[in-house]
Amino acid sequence: MRAMTQRQKEVLSFIEHFIRDSKYPPTIREISDHFGISVRGAYDHVKALKKKGIIQTDSYRSRSIGVLGNKNEEPLEEVRKIPILGTVAAGLPILSEENYDGTVDLPNQLLGPKGEYFALRVRGDSMVGVGIMDGDVAIVKHQRTADSGQIVVAMVNEAVTLKRFFREQNRVKLQAENPQYPPLFTREIRILGTLAHLLRTYE
Repeated sequence: MRAMTQRQKEVLSFIEHFIRDSKYPPTIREISDHFGISVRGAYDHVKALKKKGIIQTDSYRSRSIGVLGNKNEEPLEEVRKIPILGTVAAGLPILSEENYDGTVDLPNQLLGPKGEYFALRVRGDSMVGVGIMDGDVAIVKHQRTADSGQIVVAMVNEAVTLKRFFREQNRVKLQAENPQYPPLFTREIRILGTLAHLLRTYE
């Protein structure tokens, strides 16, 4: 089988992303409009992809393009929807909103094959020393234990906070990364997870 041309690769990529975003395939007209080519030109590219066994179509139905895959091409990167569960304080602890607040998409390759993750919106400036800013979205790996020195999301007195975790002889220290904030010492703590990634939006 002959390799795809550059234009055929672009058409295939458009079809794949269109299906992912819209949950249904594009029409020939939508392909031609996207690339600024004639309907006949778009049809020829689709026909060539079908001949190479990469897609399937049904000439009797609109929006019938289906991607079969191509072993010679890298697959589209799969993403995982991470639930945003509320707000975490990077200052004095505040109550988590606890309610579902949408999702954020992250590639599986970034997260790894194992583990569960959730996201929280950061409020406050106590972790600016390690680059965690107010408004960031913290991606947290759900786990109930942590090693000393890790940055954790923890519940203390029914409040959720983001701090660096240190285990001492008979208590736990939660250390800010801003000298304006004193450390928190406690014997009652529930670790919700460890910081895995940060997302930041620049306006």
